[in-house]
Amino acid sequence: MANSKYEYVKSFEVEDEVMLPNLIVVRIDGRDFRRFSEVHEFEKPDDGRALNLMNACATAVLEEYSDIVFSYGFSDEYSFVFKKTSKFYQRRASKLLSLIVSFFSSVYVMKWKEFFPEKELKYPPSFHSRVICCASKEVLQAYLAWRQNDCGESEGEAQKLLKVEENVKYNENGTPVKRLRRKARIVHSENIAGKNFWNEHLSLLKEVGGFTEDVEKIKPEFVRSFQFENKLMPSTWIVIRIDGCHFHRFSEVHEFEKPNDKQALNLMNSCAVAVLEEIQDIIFTYGVSDEYSFVLKKDSQFYQRRASEIVSVTVSFFSSMYVMKWKEFFPQKELKYPPSFDGRVVCYPSSKILLDYLAWRQVDCHINNQYNTCFWMLVKKKGKSKSEAQHYLKGTQAKEKNELLTKEFGIDYNELEIMFRQGSLAFWLKEDKNMTHESKGCVQNSHKKEDKNMTHESKGCVQNSHKKVIVEHCDIIKPNFWEAHPSILDENLPIF
Repeated sequence: MANSKYEYVKSFEVEDEVMLPNLIVVRIDGRDFRRFSEVHEFEKPDDGRALNLMNACATAVLEEYSDIVFSYGFSDEYSFVFKKTSKFYQRRASKLLSLIVSFFSSVYVMKWKEFFPEKELKYPPSFHSRVICCASKEVLQAYLAWRQNDCGESEGEAQKLLKVEENVKYNENGTPVKRLRRKARIVHSENIAGKNFWNEHLSLLKEVGGFTEDVEKIKPEFVRSFQFENKLMPSTWIVIRIDGCHFHRFSEVHEFEKPNDKQALNLMNSCAVAVLEEIQDIIFTYGVSDEYSFVLKKDSQFYQRRASEIVSVTVSFFSSMYVMKWKEFFPQKELKYPPSFDGRVVCYPSSKILLDYLAWRQVDCHINNQYNTCFWMLVKKKGKSKSEAQHYLKGTQAKEKNELLTKEFGIDYNELEIMFRQGSLAFWLKEDKNMTHESKGCVQNSHKKEDKNMTHESKGCVQNSHKKVIVEHCDIIKPNFWEAHPSILDENLPIF
């Protein structure tokens, strides 16, 4: 992160660590999947292929994240149980629930054609997620019994992760060398919370612990009391920030151009626009590289201001859209593995602090882009190794970096594409036939054409409200932009 006078805004971020020795469960469930199943003509009462797609996604999650040792699912929901000693993402609830739901959503879209080769995926699926903080094994047992009871008469799907030995290579003398490799296997059981089922698997006993008694009576209200929920403070600005997970590797594997890949940035921008069109309470968003910050209106009651719902739905929808739009921006490149994003949600009590937060992100954009431009010029043009380039730039100031670019590479940093230097922003603009839109100091993109993947509700809302989403690249630190668009914050009080 860049150092600037706006750094103080980080103090508004809250810790949401699930403390040891609590057991962690992340549950995801489909958002408006009743309609999703109708639009995609799933068979009733159960569509075998749809259930197998959910199972395949859950299997991928277990194999991707070794700290998850068991999962149970039915219909459009899945619960993932972490090992008792897990320190994955420092046990931060927002990171866990957002990362799992993001990866699950990406896999769902990528595997769609595998299970429905004859059906078009008509719009991006999205999922809710939440953390259940189980204070004991008995609470976990009650939770699993509750979920299977909700499953009803069907047996549902129980999934466990086993360690199996595989021949991975051979010694010079031909002797096979074996190592433990974690694999997920789907099993069915009438009672996944029963002590016999749970205790017969040594891996579960080791990673979570065993059950001593069977559950006789389920009390859902007891289990619900352990749900890790943070209801956001009223009358404050809500910001959801999502970040690409391990996108350094993702960009290398997919051969993104350095220091900036314009198509990759435009893909991020297109996904951000889709989020604004989908979630009407989001009024503004700013993004750079593999991150985006979404601002909800101050009086928003979106999901009753429940943090887990807000961040999970946003991250899930963004992830699904990223996969669905990949070919639009990279028609010649295969998406080699599912992208994932983690997210957090923060409240800011005033417009001044909100704008300082956005200024902080834009300052970060400038400093990082200037450094990366110098770094990759040294690597690509001067033949320096990455460590040599890092050492060369260590301790240099902005002026020195600009001089390096000018003298060594003939590059005027201020002439580089404005999207690279200042990031991208998108917001709702009310349409007026008699109005011409000219933002002060901004470069405006043409309006995004209607997306065939947009939900029916979103299309109707955009058309009836006579609004459109505008994407721009400009300075949002100085007051010019905000003075030109006072309707974004919708406040009469001076903020500068």
